[in-house]
Amino acid sequence: MEIVNRRQLLQSAALAHAWPALASAAPKRIAAIITEYRYNSHADVIVGRLLEGYDYEGRRISPLTRLVSMYTDQIPANDMSRPMAARHGVKIWPTVRDVLTLGSGKLAVDGVVLVGEHGNYPHNEKGQHLYPRYELYKQVIDVFRESRRAVPVFCDKHLSVDWDKARWMYDQSRELKFPLMAGSSLPLAWRRPPLEIPIGSKIESAVTVFNGDKEAYGFHALETLQCMAERRAGGETGVEAVQCLDGEHVWRWTDTHPWVGPLLEEAVNRTEERSPGNMRDNVKKPALFAIEYSDGLRAAVYILNGHVAQAGFAASLRGENKPVSTEVWLQPWRPFGHFSALVHYIEQMIVTGKPAYPVERTLLTTGVLAALMDSAYRRNARLTTPHLNVLYQAPKASLYCRGPVPPMEPRKS
Repeated sequence: MEIVNRRQLLQSAALAHAWPALASAAPKRIAAIITEYRYNSHADVIVGRLLEGYDYEGRRISPLTRLVSMYTDQIPANDMSRPMAARHGVKIWPTVRDVLTLGSGKLAVDGVVLVGEHGNYPHNEKGQHLYPRYELYKQVIDVFRESRRAVPVFCDKHLSVDWDKARWMYDQSRELKFPLMAGSSLPLAWRRPPLEIPIGSKIESAVTVFNGDKEAYGFHALETLQCMAERRAGGETGVEAVQCLDGEHVWRWTDTHPWVGPLLEEAVNRTEERSPGNMRDNVKKPALFAIEYSDGLRAAVYILNGHVAQAGFAASLRGENKPVSTEVWLQPWRPFGHFSALVHYIEQMIVTGKPAYPVERTLLTTGVLAALMDSAYRRNARLTTPHLNVLYQAPKASLYCRGPVPPMEPRKS
């Protein structure tokens, strides 16, 4: 496998506009703010790559940046943060303020990576996992304001369980003029077969299927849907209404919406790992997210535990005789190579100051998920969402993985 160092990667086409100034500069310094750092946690597969490099597109890539400080909100019995920090000479600080200022009293890093996923945190009455992403982010903003300087920030997964807090997080990045990226690794994962919906396509309807927890994995499914849907003619215009359905209500809704059946079948058939037999028999507790976009696009996300093991997507395009479809494939074993793509674009944002894809995608999916969880709590009510009038344009290129899958790492004893 080819080994690519920082200088070589900065010379690549993706960063050519910034060469040679970046190559001669010292690596950008990153602070990591983490809820929990244990084996196979998001901190492990994101921060671990920032420390030790990663395999991406068939190459071994050394970090473009330098992780210099770390804060962990919780320290489990199987904590990895302390040994990893000791191995790489990274100081662990007791507060968010310290991890950003390095004890100096003013912002002293060039980028922030906030991984607010995993850890022993409560759920609310709606079933939302109350990770303190907003609370940690707010402390970052406090330091930015006091220092009168802001730097790029990446926030793992959805911004918050609460729309108002998520919108505030987004608005802070615009007011203080710092680059912000967030979201799931699925838009960057492998697509089998490769699928890039042309910008400006007239998408009439779309279906995504996935498995897992309704909130945690439902978010990934929404991001999969959104990274495709945002490429339609006119760009993204927002979501008008949502509804979350469970159990037999899922199949009743499916049977009364004729457009969805062929797309559901197409999306499921794209998944390579699925159980034999009838979907409705295999899935004991189905869940459905029905999404009505402001411009008329109809979409549905199915959580099909017991039937599919990967994500599938299908869409009907005006003028096409058959649906376009693909499997969005996640490497199910270490090193979980889809996270390499995520880290690659996190580093590029911090180095160049330019997000690889719009954070508005995740602002919208955050709001849609929050409304869906509210719908489920309100006994599957259809909820109008005038506040989700999020407008943006998709990036020209889909940034999904096109290279070989990294080889499986040996099991940790």
